[in-house]
Amino acid sequence: MLRPIRAIAAAAAALLLATACNSAATPGDSGGKGGATTRGVTADAIKVGGIVSMTTASGYSKKDTDLGARARYDRANAEGGVNGRRIDYLGAEDDGQDPARNLAAARKLVQREQVFAVAPMSSVTFSGADFLEQQKVPTFGWGTLPSFCGPKHIYGFNGCLVPTPGGTLNQTWPESLGAVLGGTKGRSVALVAADSDAGKFGIRTFTQGFTAAGYTVSYAKAAVPAVSPPSDWSAYTKEILRSNGGKAPDAVVSVMQTPQNIGLFTALKRAGFKGVISDPTDYDPGLLTKDATRQALDGVHVLLQFEPFESTSPAMQQFKEDIRKAAGGKDVPLNMHMMTGYMSADLFLAIARKAGKELTVESFQQAAASFSDTGTLVGDRAEPKGQKESFGCGALVRLRNGRYEVASPFRCYPPVPFAQGVSSK
Repeated sequence: MLRPIRAIAAAAAALLLATACNSAATPGDSGGKGGATTRGVTADAIKVGGIVSMTTASGYSKKDTDLGARARYDRANAEGGVNGRRIDYLGAEDDGQDPARNLAAARKLVQREQVFAVAPMSSVTFSGADFLEQQKVPTFGWGTLPSFCGPKHIYGFNGCLVPTPGGTLNQTWPESLGAVLGGTKGRSVALVAADSDAGKFGIRTFTQGFTAAGYTVSYAKAAVPAVSPPSDWSAYTKEILRSNGGKAPDAVVSVMQTPQNIGLFTALKRAGFKGVISDPTDYDPGLLTKDATRQALDGVHVLLQFEPFESTSPAMQQFKEDIRKAAGGKDVPLNMHMMTGYMSADLFLAIARKAGKELTVESFQQAAASFSDTGTLVGDRAEPKGQKESFGCGALVRLRNGRYEVASPFRCYPPVPFAQGVSSK
């Protein structure tokens, strides 16, 4: 009696092993032939999730990234979906700006929720990048982290903003500031960042970019605490305001988030700084509800890598209409986090549409390998170019008397080669 039982057990084990190999050997692998399936894709739906820093220790939040993505997916579904499939958007996981939670969110979306793609991914940490790449999960977000530059399945909605050697540097910030300053030659700039890997890399790349544009970089340090802003900024302001041969630089450029920027800008103004102040994060009418915040940001030039909300283009009007519908018909204050989610979703949808009816990871990647379009809110897009360099477009807006106004219009600038070995001071 034992031999038949053993034979049945062996056969069952072999069947289970074969089933496991067919379903998990190549994560996300192709479907449609031989009964195989693609993770997150059914006959009528594509499952997508997001990862966003909705809560942080400092109180800074990117939660509206989720609203922006939802707005774009809602319109896609209203228009019939993608090649007959609706987008089943699960919403965004909150990583709390914590590397461990970022990786946990990525694992949950892939292993438990079985998503086809992650769009958007918006955080200052991206510890889940290697896992998502290994699992062949198309992932879209703001390309401000090195993980958006190089991996085959990870895409920045406006390209790669922190390139590797052999790539290029986006010159939108130095050139746009040059338009405000009346030129770049002979101008001096101080670059300030948080003490983090992203901050150090930002200092390195922007030092080269501003130098290539003709500026003298008088100060370039990633020394500000990344989690909690300092209560006393005097040590930083004194050094910055004496960095240009004992004088203040023409411009101070902060590569930090809002809580740090509020403290630094307030301290600079109190110390008598009269030059140009600029950052890439504080384009948010919601920040203007508090007097102290509004005063700190007054006069600040904010870098945008998309058309300003003040634009009257058809694409911007469509964006505003989509956001209004997703917000329940309310006219909510627009911010750049909404745009991050919206354009991350938009790029994913555009490539998925090009991939055709037989959607698999392979067909998606093949579509991405020759993808291009024009006239979007981030300019002309192309892949795989965007995995090595940015799309090179942007604008500057300035806060004046409680309102944002365009200081340097949206346009595209030629990139410069990125050289290895350029370091911060």
